[in-house]
Amino acid sequence: MMFAPQRKTGTSPDQPHHDRVIGAVNIGSFRISAMIAGVTESGELTVLGSGHRAAKGIKRGYVTEMAAATHAVRDAIERAEKLAGTSLTSVWIGCSGAGLASAINPVEIDMDGRRVEEEDIEHLLVTAQGALEPDGRTVLHAQPACYFLDGADGVANPKGLHAERLGVNIHVMRADSAPIRNITEAVQGAHLNIDGIVASPLASAYACLSEEECDLGVALIEFGAQVTNVSVHAGGMLTGFATIPRGSADITDAIASALRIRPSQAERLKCVSGSAVASPADNREMIPVAGPNEERPGEGTSAMPHGADSPSTVVRAELISVITAELDLLMGDVARALEAMGFAVRSKAARGRQVVLTGGGAELAGLADYTQGVLGAPVRIGRPPAMRGLPEAHAVPGFTTLAGILLYAAQDPVDIRSFGSRYTLVSRPSGLKAVQRVWTAVKDYF
Repeated sequence: MMFAPQRKTGTSPDQPHHDRVIGAVNIGSFRISAMIAGVTESGELTVLGSGHRAAKGIKRGYVTEMAAATHAVRDAIERAEKLAGTSLTSVWIGCSGAGLASAINPVEIDMDGRRVEEEDIEHLLVTAQGALEPDGRTVLHAQPACYFLDGADGVANPKGLHAERLGVNIHVMRADSAPIRNITEAVQGAHLNIDGIVASPLASAYACLSEEECDLGVALIEFGAQVTNVSVHAGGMLTGFATIPRGSADITDAIASALRIRPSQAERLKCVSGSAVASPADNREMIPVAGPNEERPGEGTSAMPHGADSPSTVVRAELISVITAELDLLMGDVARALEAMGFAVRSKAARGRQVVLTGGGAELAGLADYTQGVLGAPVRIGRPPAMRGLPEAHAVPGFTTLAGILLYAAQDPVDIRSFGSRYTLVSRPSGLKAVQRVWTAVKDYF
């Protein structure tokens, strides 16, 4: 595995020595965030610096204004570099829009009852590489998920077993080519090379799903600002994926419209006083519309926020009513997407399968209880894993994908596009990284 040269860090006695430094950028519709981490020889990650800024030039996961997006990326990176005390020349980036689509491609070869050797596994993966059919879209990931032989599936390592036929399920994640080029150019315009592009469902899964959940079956809902990604994992692999062009920013817009207040005030109300679950006391609680040091909504104007008994307050019950009305629309879409992917909701089967909520929208109070009531399945909130140096402010659902990009980059899982002849030096077609996958490639995978 080859990385762009980075300065080594961790020279103090209480800091581990880092063999390499990696950077990650998550391009969201609400914020653009960056994180820099050092990786020790054993693979342990230490967060060295992180930064974020409001997203500009991004709408529902797509770049809509190149100059603004590039400036936002550069600003987020510079904030992280300042805290880390190092400069990056290349980064891994996350992708949450761009028409992401997921598929499982099974590939088989004849074994004639022989014992499976490493050469057979390599032959299978090279065969799978040839089975990737170009369809005009960009392949972001093409990874072996699990093996199967004869009547047995879900085999983690077939080496040493006898089989008539040996197969592998390849998880392929594609995206529309033009939006991907826009994202990469926005990052390259900030004077950074790109080590790789990670689809946000995979990054978030790396950060907040356990192996047991992925084996037994879990639905991951990434509740972003303008996009909600829904993915289903089972048998240790991602089996289904859907994108819903709706997110927490739509709740903010609905609040601003219903209460006739500014979007900034609506966002503050949602975050500070909002909830996905109502209570009888909400009808008696009055909450301020204006924040500290902010002009009161009624000052200098005859307009009064709808539902308020004074120019500066609103009944909390009305705020929650607007929030739950928007959530009903979103979760209806989520439920339909899950059912289409075979993850039944409100059934006996669903009660034994976990739902994980993450993303910035998952920080809304009471959302887990609300979602559990709608989907009829146990729900938990997914957060970034404990990592040395991770700021408390970034150990929240809104930074799960960013942390997952780092974890993915540190592990750098096998991609079948890197395989070739056991005597040949090959590189990924994207040109993002050059790697030597000879005889040790399959050994590294296991």
